[in-house]
Amino acid sequence: MKNYQKLKQQLLKNNKVKHAYDKLAPEYSLIESLIEKRIEKGLTQQALALKINTKQSAISRLESGNYNPSLAFLHKVARGLGARLKFSFI
Repeated sequence: MKNYQKLKQQLLKNNKVKHAYDKLAPEYSLIESLIEKRIEKGLTQQALALKINTKQSAISRLESGNYNPSLAFLHKVARGLGARLKFSFI
């Protein structure tokens, strides 16, 4: 198990943390998927930024959750990762 996953499990034992996490679960899921895909492809933030003609800081803000990206930007990131972006309402 990855270190961040162990930390996540430990932190989620706290009810306040779990409630806040559940409220932000869609964002965290997107961020986690993005980071995993980028690492799987062997790309740094800088390399991904170069592929999609943006700055490394934009990728960093996206991955940290400090950025509210447009759908167009998310599609651009997905293409840079050789992936497709899929949304659904459940």
